[in-house]
Amino acid sequence: MSFIVTDEQQTIRSFARDIAKNEITPFARQYDEEEEFPLEIIRRLHEVGLSNLAIPEEYGGPGIDKLSHALIVEEIARACASVATSIEANSLSSYPILVGGSEELKRKYLTQLTREGKFASFALTEPGAGSDVNSLKTTAIRSGDDYIINGEKCFITNASYADFFVVLTTVKDTGFTAFIVDRDSEGLQVGVKEKKLGLRASNTASVIFEDVRVPTSNRIGVEGAGLKIFLQGLMNARPMVGAQAVGIAQGAYEDALAYSKERTQFGKSISNLQAIQFMLADMAMNIEAARLLVHQAVQFLQSGTPSIKHASFAKCFASDTAMKVATDAVQIFGGYGFIRDYPVEKYFRDAKIMQIYEGTNQIQRVVIAKEILK
Repeated sequence: MSFIVTDEQQTIRSFARDIAKNEITPFARQYDEEEEFPLEIIRRLHEVGLSNLAIPEEYGGPGIDKLSHALIVEEIARACASVATSIEANSLSSYPILVGGSEELKRKYLTQLTREGKFASFALTEPGAGSDVNSLKTTAIRSGDDYIINGEKCFITNASYADFFVVLTTVKDTGFTAFIVDRDSEGLQVGVKEKKLGLRASNTASVIFEDVRVPTSNRIGVEGAGLKIFLQGLMNARPMVGAQAVGIAQGAYEDALAYSKERTQFGKSISNLQAIQFMLADMAMNIEAARLLVHQAVQFLQSGTPSIKHASFAKCFASDTAMKVATDAVQIFGGYGFIRDYPVEKYFRDAKIMQIYEGTNQIQRVVIAKEILK
């Protein structure tokens, strides 16, 4: 297993970094303050091939390798985690279709994302069922050539903008079953946008299904295979959450490092103080460890032998690192770190959700424990 970034991957990373620096960073604060969905930025990323990163070339995607995908996500999250989350929602929604969808579904729906620039949402979480998937209440009942879906999903990324939803339901006697539900389906309603601590520019809302009729052809895989398909999708997605977390941590660290050299106390820059040096050293060390775990996990994916344990390693360690690094960055900035005119408070707010969404870090530890105790 090689951790060397090839010349081609380095070119991709440099291109993503330039786009992020010049076209995302200058506007990230404004979008955050106004809690505005960064539609123009996302359109620009789509235009230059930095979105729908999980989709193969045959369906209009960039067809890049998994490490390149992670490098792009890290650079975008370093500039703005809201933007990274918004574009990765399409990747997350793509995975169940790629894993279990028919060729017809892949060509019909994935090309809407790549060629038409549309949005999709991954609809798993419910008001009473987050980590406990077995508590899902959304049902699908067979009715002739259709299914009728009833229930509610919450905390759904891009819900207000999605043209279709990838939904996990329960079907009586057969179990969890996945569907693609079109936005314009009668009986489907999107709730009001949630107001959040962080990722304020990322759109999050509930989705309500009231007797929504979905054709059998929109079922992903067979009845009862939905949970397996969704979990395989999450195994692909979790290392990319790790990449987002690394991007947040890297951005917070770089700002804290620069500030420590500029800020003077007791007649010298605070970077000369051993207490600050140790904090910076721990930041740098843990970011590098997190990045390597992410790169290891994506290489398992690239090799065709995905590892649920290593996906959880990457997601859990990187998101814990992002939270710790962002917290210490605020501390290094002191009182200024608590002021919204400075960048580290946004990194701090954005980092927290990395420990929660796409499987809480407590669930990641449950997964890891199960794997190591086999």
